[in-house]
Amino acid sequence: MLDPSSSEEESDEIVEEESGKEVLGSAASGARLSPSRTSEGSGGGGGAGLGGGGGAGAGAGVGAGGGGGSGASSGGGAGGLQPSSRAGGGRPSSPSPSVVSEKEKEELERLQKEEEERKKRLQLYVFVMRCIAYPFNAKQPTDMARRQQKISKQQLQTVKDRFQAFLNGETQIVADEAFMNAVQSYYEVFLKSDRVARMVQSGGCSANDSREVFKKHIEKRVRSLPEIDGLSKETVLSSWMAKFDAIYRGEEDPRKQQARMTASAASELILSKEQLYEMFQNILGIKKFEHQLLYNACQLDNPDEQAAQIRRELDGRLQMADQIARERKFPKFVSKEMENMYIEELKSSVNLLMANLESMPVSKGGEFKLQKLKRSHNASIIDMGEESENQLSKSDVVLSFSLEVVIMEVQGLKSLAPNRIVYCTMEVEGGEKLQTDQAEASKPTWGTQGDFSTTHALPAVKVKLFTESTGVLALEDKELGRVILHPTPNSPKQSEWHKMTVSKNCPDQDLKIKLAVRMDKPQNMKHSGYLWAIGKNVWKRWKKRFFVLVQVSQYTFAMCSYREKKAEPQELLQLDGYTVDYTDPQPGLEGGRAFFNAVKEGDTVIFASDDEQDRILWVQAMYRATGQSHKPVPPTQVQKLNAKGGTVPQLDAPISQFYADRAQKHGMDEFISSNPCNFDHASLFEMVQRLTLDHRLNDSYSCLGWFSPGQVFVLDEYCARNGVRGCHRHLCYLRDLLERAENGAMIDPTLLHYSFAFCASHVHGNSQQMHAYLSGLLPHTDPEGSKTPSPSEPEAKKDTKKESKKRKDYKTQANPEPKRPDGIGTVTVEEKERFEEIKERLRVLLENQITHFRYCFPFGRPEGALKATLSLLERVLMKDIVTPVPQEEVKTVIRKCLEQAALVNYSRLSEYAKIEGKKREMYEHPVFCLASQVMDLTIPPPSPPGPPPPTQKQTSMFYQRLKGMPRPKPKNVGRLITPAKKLEDTIRLAELVIEVLQQNEEHHAEPHVDKGEAFAWWSDLMVEHAETFLSLFAVDMDAALEVQPPDTWDSFPLFQLLNDFLRTDYNLCNGKFHKHLQDLFAPLVVRYVDLMESSIAQSIHRGFERESWEPVKSLTSNLPNVNLPNVNLPKVPNLPVNIPLGIPQMPTFSAPSWMAAIYDADNGSGTSEDLFWKLDALQTFIRDLHWPEEEFGKHLEQRLKLMASDMIESCVKRTRIAFEVKLQKTSRSTDFRVPQSICTMFNVMVDAKAQSTKLCSMEMGQEHQYHSKIDELIEETVKEMITLLVAKFVTILEGVLAKLSRYDEGTLFSSFLSFTVKAASKYVDVPKPGMDVADAYVTFVRHSQDVLRDKVNEEMYIERLFDQWYNSSMNVICTWLTDRMDLQLHIYQLKTLIRMVKKTYRDFRLQGVLDSTLNSKTYETIRNRLTVEEATASVSEGGGLQGISMKDSDEEDEEDD
Repeated sequence: MLDPSSSEEESDEIVEEESGKEVLGSAASGARLSPSRTSEGSGGGGGAGLGGGGGAGAGAGVGAGGGGGSGASSGGGAGGLQPSSRAGGGRPSSPSPSVVSEKEKEELERLQKEEEERKKRLQLYVFVMRCIAYPFNAKQPTDMARRQQKISKQQLQTVKDRFQAFLNGETQIVADEAFMNAVQSYYEVFLKSDRVARMVQSGGCSANDSREVFKKHIEKRVRSLPEIDGLSKETVLSSWMAKFDAIYRGEEDPRKQQARMTASAASELILSKEQLYEMFQNILGIKKFEHQLLYNACQLDNPDEQAAQIRRELDGRLQMADQIARERKFPKFVSKEMENMYIEELKSSVNLLMANLESMPVSKGGEFKLQKLKRSHNASIIDMGEESENQLSKSDVVLSFSLEVVIMEVQGLKSLAPNRIVYCTMEVEGGEKLQTDQAEASKPTWGTQGDFSTTHALPAVKVKLFTESTGVLALEDKELGRVILHPTPNSPKQSEWHKMTVSKNCPDQDLKIKLAVRMDKPQNMKHSGYLWAIGKNVWKRWKKRFFVLVQVSQYTFAMCSYREKKAEPQELLQLDGYTVDYTDPQPGLEGGRAFFNAVKEGDTVIFASDDEQDRILWVQAMYRATGQSHKPVPPTQVQKLNAKGGTVPQLDAPISQFYADRAQKHGMDEFISSNPCNFDHASLFEMVQRLTLDHRLNDSYSCLGWFSPGQVFVLDEYCARNGVRGCHRHLCYLRDLLERAENGAMIDPTLLHYSFAFCASHVHGNSQQMHAYLSGLLPHTDPEGSKTPSPSEPEAKKDTKKESKKRKDYKTQANPEPKRPDGIGTVTVEEKERFEEIKERLRVLLENQITHFRYCFPFGRPEGALKATLSLLERVLMKDIVTPVPQEEVKTVIRKCLEQAALVNYSRLSEYAKIEGKKREMYEHPVFCLASQVMDLTIPPPSPPGPPPPTQKQTSMFYQRLKGMPRPKPKNVGRLITPAKKLEDTIRLAELVIEVLQQNEEHHAEPHVDKGEAFAWWSDLMVEHAETFLSLFAVDMDAALEVQPPDTWDSFPLFQLLNDFLRTDYNLCNGKFHKHLQDLFAPLVVRYVDLMESSIAQSIHRGFERESWEPVKSLTSNLPNVNLPNVNLPKVPNLPVNIPLGIPQMPTFSAPSWMAAIYDADNGSGTSEDLFWKLDALQTFIRDLHWPEEEFGKHLEQRLKLMASDMIESCVKRTRIAFEVKLQKTSRSTDFRVPQSICTMFNVMVDAKAQSTKLCSMEMGQEHQYHSKIDELIEETVKEMITLLVAKFVTILEGVLAKLSRYDEGTLFSSFLSFTVKAASKYVDVPKPGMDVADAYVTFVRHSQDVLRDKVNEEMYIERLFDQWYNSSMNVICTWLTDRMDLQLHIYQLKTLIRMVKKTYRDFRLQGVLDSTLNSKTYETIRNRLTVEEATASVSEGGGLQGISMKDSDEEDEEDD
């Protein structure tokens, strides 16, 4: 913006050149803009028009471009912006109509329209400038919420790139996996969302929105993390947000960003006048040179001129109100009785503005406080003897002056010795005396300043020069000279030489003193100087006096004459009601050259000054003071400024006249001198408000339609100063906001709510006020409420937050008092009609926004916008401001919107997921064309919109209500698509459906602790919306499931996905869709369980028929090398009915807990392991389904437990039979070795017992019903198997003993052996019988013990087996010995038995058999018998035992080892 104080002469040529390009001559346009609705007369005689023949109109009109002037227009004053005329006198210089083509006509019309628009904007800018220059009604609000910088498309793409770089590991930011996952989800869900792109395009997305969405996004993630000692979750949140800011900011320096944000925030809050001028230059398209011309010509830097302009405007508005009352030119009101009230409202609004202006200080920032007086339009000349409450007294106009006296030096001191001391004193008459420093007579210089204050308008300043007396008896210093000055505020401020009055005894008669006297002008003194004056009641003699124009208050001025040394004026004239103007010299009055007068009905005061410039300054000052509408024009133009040269500007002309002439030269005078009262400010304000809103929406802030504080301030001031009705203002504002919102801009519903509530209260809330007015119950005016400022944002939001409470209060109040927002009781027909139109448009917009709430308010942004929209809709549905709308009606509207929202959301979601499948390219491929001819794989067209066919038994009656609701048309008609692909697309769509519902719950419906979300008031409607949304998905889901082949279970992940979400949602759990889902999948679950039961039963039968009883480890030795896939959704084990015997199928989900045993030890058989895995997998799958219906869930659990019990029982019995058969087929000699299959069968029992605990136990009342039954069976079977195995071992022992029986004494075989051995020993060395039988038995026992110990996995079973085996063996040996009680054992028998018994005892002790079992009575009997036999044999044979003895020895131990 150009500096208003810059030199005009320097930029004159530039201004001329620019104006020549920008300003079109009035001769080219000829048309005039007519904003006024009533036509006024033009010319100097009656109206306020510009022009006339060339003279200055003496009436209310002001000539500004006559025939002889140098204005921009030619002809009879045409070309100005005239509210009272529609056609100018000049014609455009163009060819005749017959020659001009249509194109040229259109171009000419376009140029004329542009010129009219330019003039209208210039005139509007003049009014706006005056509001900025001297505001007295409004101020810039400081409580508005700070707006954030909006994000542009380029910035959004930059942010995306930064987050993508972070995810790719291209940044230096260190982050853990949890934070990476959160950022990845934020990037995919938020940044890449098309809804965010739309929000950016609408101008409603800021960096703060992105940050808040991420913060809300991670809060649940962090809360779900496990607790870590020493690290709070708040610390984690803070750390994550710091990393987010680092990613978002990128490589930018945070200090630069902070400085930039601080500067922008400061400019957003408070703007200076220069910044406001520049802003509205941009808004209205004003050039800088045009602003400079208007600024200087309007004297915007002169507060006195601006205050006077306001007073003239207010007087004009009062006169206009009187004229409307006289001529009965009222606007059309809804009631005829409002016409009188309208006049009272106009006057009361002007009175309020007068009071506001009266309360303003004379000069802002000054210490002088003025007396507040009422405006009197009929004040008479104040007589000194009259006393009235509206008249001024002399004490009211006492002034206070400050003086500065600076003494510089003295000349002419020649008689004094050079070393004599001299000094000066200074005083103001009636004040204190001050003294300078002492100086030598040779150099009498000081530079001392003295400050004084006085109430005298013409004070006397005395300065004296003294020298110190040298005499002893001298009492006082000697005065050398003095000077007495009478300064005025107009006196020169620089230092001057003054001749001093010399004392009698001073020999130096030519003393001079150099001093400066500066007298400051007080705040309330507007002008001063010497004038000649004569009047009727005051100043009755033609005499030259010193006058001061004093401003007592904004509406009270007085001309006061002062004498020297007097604080109070001698006489004064209160200027209320006077009109000042130039006049010709009066005959008979001698003195004074330039005359002017102040005229009032019945009185005239004539003034005269000594020069023309002083007269112009006095007339201008008094013109501002009187507040008259007529602007005095000098009889002769004192300065002529012609660009082509000719005359030189006169130096005695005031600078204001110089600027006025320049403005007239460039065609600006018509805008400056136009009367604001003759314009239609309603239309002008509508224009400036619309342009300001466009400017605001296009700036760098995410304003959502809120004006900046500076814009609010200017618009408030314009409305108050020019009488724009509050309802009209807000109606225009609503219309502009609705247009922007309908075109895609983001508008804050809180702002719409405030303006709508204001208009509704005005239109509907004034009937009772009107009745009270007519009845005399209410005062006719309400000055305190006539101002209608725009709301600051916190106030507006506070108002909207109270709406819900007010809705409840309305129900309990009988007749609440209607609210009058602006104190205006009149309602025009136009206001009511426009309000109804806007109300309907607003209702349609709100319903559309609620229908598209996910896209109008993505992720709950802007914060609280959707909630405010719902509140506003409820307000819009009200018939008036006192009758609350029934809640059911509101719910019906919102329900309808949410039903449509479900359709919109699902249509866009299915389009995004491509559930219909865009397979045209695939369908047109030759291979698939052939396939479509050979195979009937096409999907039949779906049924028309409506309820599903009656044949779909799984579809509940809820979906019958979808009849009539449009659904998105499937796009896969006639296209090739496999059932598996259809199911895959449906699962993907289900994931997106869940994501949408979770976002709705999180951002739109979930109540918070400190604030409720949008649909918290109608949570049941949000549940209905979710059900409707799911019902639309159910149509596609049912269609996908119908085409699946029978007895396939790939659809179970779909159920598990949906059920896991629904069962955790309080509102949707066991809802309509959830029950439909259960009805749909319950038969599948039952069918699956039936098939699995049949499959398991057949696998047991076939498996045991072909069972080799090899341990699983030997069959699945490569299992540790199998990588089990880690998937989120467990897949159903697909087990066919005819399952062949082989490797058991490994589950694709997490392995059972018992699976680890496979890698460490032998386990059960392949059939048993396959059985247990199938049962566990089946139960795990059913359990993971989390069936929501408790009764059916219990039924499934009970059935599976019973099935497991039956299957395990069958397995145990078949194993028992196989065990017995296997033992019968084995050898009965000591060559017998315990086979692996025997151990495997034992392990089957071990696994059966372990698995029965998990597979057969119930968690309900009958906790161990099946578990105890199968346990008893297993225990009984294990006992039988141990008994059979021990019997086998006993049989082998009996075979060994049978061999020893051949050596019994007295048998034929024994005698034959003895004879043969003795006979042969005579000839050869016959070997004695060895220990082969004993060693073979001991080897058999030890091998059997080792195999059982190593292969059987249950220690308890081994201990029981060994105990029973040991006892049975001892019993058999004891019985054998008892049968030979009377016989002596053969040496061979004795040695064999001793070895067998001792080794058996020792081996079983090493296997852990308890001593109590080992040292049984049977064993003691055997030991005693063998000890006796050993003693007998030792005596008879003489060492024939060859060292074998029942006694323990180290040799035997070493032999055993």
